Amino acid sequence: MDNLLKVALAQISPVWLNKKATLQKIETTVQEAGKENAELIVFGEALLPGYPFWLSLTDGAKWDLNINKEIHAHYVRNAVQIEAGELDAVCQLAKENNIAMYLGIMERAKDRGGHSIYASLVYIDQVGEIKSVHRKLQPTYDERLTWAPGDGNGLQVHPLKQFTVGGLNCWENWMPLPRAALYGQGENLHVAVWPGSDHNTKDITRFISRESRSFVISVSSLMKKSDFPKDTPHLDAVLKESPEVLANGGSCIAGPNGEWIVAPVLYKEGLIYETLDFDRVYEERQNFDAVGHYSRPDVTKLYVNRERQSTVEFKE
Repeated sequence: MDNLLKVALAQISPVWLNKKATLQKIETTVQEAGKENAELIVFGEALLPGYPFWLSLTDGAKWDLNINKEIHAHYVRNAVQIEAGELDAVCQLAKENNIAMYLGIMERAKDRGGHSIYASLVYIDQVGEIKSVHRKLQPTYDERLTWAPGDGNGLQVHPLKQFTVGGLNCWENWMPLPRAALYGQGENLHVAVWPGSDHNTKDITRFISRESRSFVISVSSLMKKSDFPKDTPHLDAVLKESPEVLANGGSCIAGPNGEWIVAPVLYKEGLIYETLDFDRVYEERQNFDAVGHYSRPDVTKLYVNRERQSTVEFKE
């Protein structure tokens, strides 16, 4: 039935800062979801190859510190360059399994010189084509020491059966105007990706669903102290200050009425499945629609710049 969509929330840990091994884990997870006939699978923020946990553990803001330079260089080397075809195998699996995907990656963007990295949310459709790459608009707090700020090019939505899906990274979901940019394009299934932990997902997931009268999927990763690979640069210094659990999950789904369909799931690694019924969107839009009958565009209106930003522009 076209109004029903089976979704899979991939609450997994990365093979931290190991691009090749994490890609293999993602590919295995996609295949597993495909066997269960999932039609959309979502992975957490920066899962490929992992979140920069070291910044809060190694005096990350200290100027000219070798430990931060060397781990950062390791991070950049393990970031993804889409133009080089590094997501081709994942795209092929999406096509083979007829499954759409939101995947959080660290992107080493060629169109910005190829040395800086962006927390990007990639949407791959059911025929294996990359339809949008949303670079996180504003890295949060210590993330700014290793991530670059993105642009509005990825503020896009996509058709998926009767649904219109869009997504944002982590604290972007707290930014009212990017949310409104997606609502205004007809979004009714919102994807929020996080590095992990229910202190992020437990309130904002239900708030966005109530505000937008949409389904909201929040997907977080997991990370334990024992998940740091042995070849991590300066591993002893990282482990010295690390808690046992750095990310406890908290993946969840809220319905268009703001109530839980799947309450935050903690500490459990694996796939979480649910089937969403599009008809619930129309039911809840009856009394509120933030960009429709309950809006006043003659009074307030949002301007969005979706031009992909680059430092240079060449004219032949």
